[in-house]
Amino acid sequence: MKIQFCAFAAAALLLASCNGDDETTREPLPIPSAYEGVNYGANTTVENSVLTNLKSQVTVAKLGRSPGVVVELAALEAPYLAGAPSLSDVSTSYFVGKMEGPAGYMNELANSSGNTYTPGDLTGEGGVYGAYLFDETGLEMEQLIEKGQFGAVLYNHFTALITGPVSVETTDRMVAIFGAHPTFPNTNNAVNAEFPDQFMANYAARRDKADGNGLYTQMKNNFIKLQAAVKAGSVYDTEKQEAIDALKITWEQINAATVINYCHGATSALSESDPSDDQKAGAFHSIGEAIGFIHGWKTIPSGAKLITDAEIDETLVLLNAPADTPSTVYTFATDALNQLPQLQAVISKLQDIYGFTDQQVDDFRSNWVTVQGR
Repeated sequence: MKIQFCAFAAAALLLASCNGDDETTREPLPIPSAYEGVNYGANTTVENSVLTNLKSQVTVAKLGRSPGVVVELAALEAPYLAGAPSLSDVSTSYFVGKMEGPAGYMNELANSSGNTYTPGDLTGEGGVYGAYLFDETGLEMEQLIEKGQFGAVLYNHFTALITGPVSVETTDRMVAIFGAHPTFPNTNNAVNAEFPDQFMANYAARRDKADGNGLYTQMKNNFIKLQAAVKAGSVYDTEKQEAIDALKITWEQINAATVINYCHGATSALSESDPSDDQKAGAFHSIGEAIGFIHGWKTIPSGAKLITDAEIDETLVLLNAPADTPSTVYTFATDALNQLPQLQAVISKLQDIYGFTDQQVDDFRSNWVTVQGR
């Protein structure tokens, strides 16, 4: 065995020398300070189409927030099925099954629209409560549709891009599906940025204190490193893979940090001695966001994510929205004393999985774009 290993090592060393890829003699990868985006628009037409369709579908879904407004299923399905590729085409097959059909999220949202809702009343189809539309269990289908596709569609598309040869065009497409722009403004505020962050990049900016160490900054720096390594050629394949691996885990950390943020928010609202209907509705909304963000990652291949499907299922149970049985989200309001500790359990579980420090978990309470006026 030792002889075989030595022979393999010697052959590998000879091959590296012949290729001029000797780690001891090559120059360090020069990494510029900014991302170069001269062909960004032309390279990202597919991603822009996917994002536009998702935005259009969410716009339709939001109409249901208004009392008495009925959202037609066909109107939700049209942007979902439009384009080549469509949202359905680039989604995980698992989430397609959650979106479509008589029990799918789109149909459930359509059925709930036009009605009103009282938490704990399981006799109807749900309806508007406070500023949002819920099903009869207090689950906000709008958030499952939108935030679920952040993982099942957007991140899933990202993983498809990194499975093939990664070119300069590919790096542009990865930036686009993340929701960023080559200028990386670290804000979703259109007043302060010509190309504000959207989709997952928007939430990355919210979780970043702009101190040079945050999750958004890490994404930006690794996109720059990846582009530099691709331009520099195969001699820097190690650095290219390092950047790709860092982008994967950081995107996932942003997702988890945002779930933690919404658990903080819901806990705060429902811990009041006598929360108002608006506070309860806002808490259900926050919990719906958390459910959508975490559920969309189920069945993403294990090599592309750190969290396991079993851990996702455990988290969904703690959020009272099991993957395959009816939710009981409403009990976070009707039985807050017994149910609210589950939100802290979600926070602790995600902290353990991703190795967040206590300070990070506390920082995730804030939308730093708003706090810092960026």
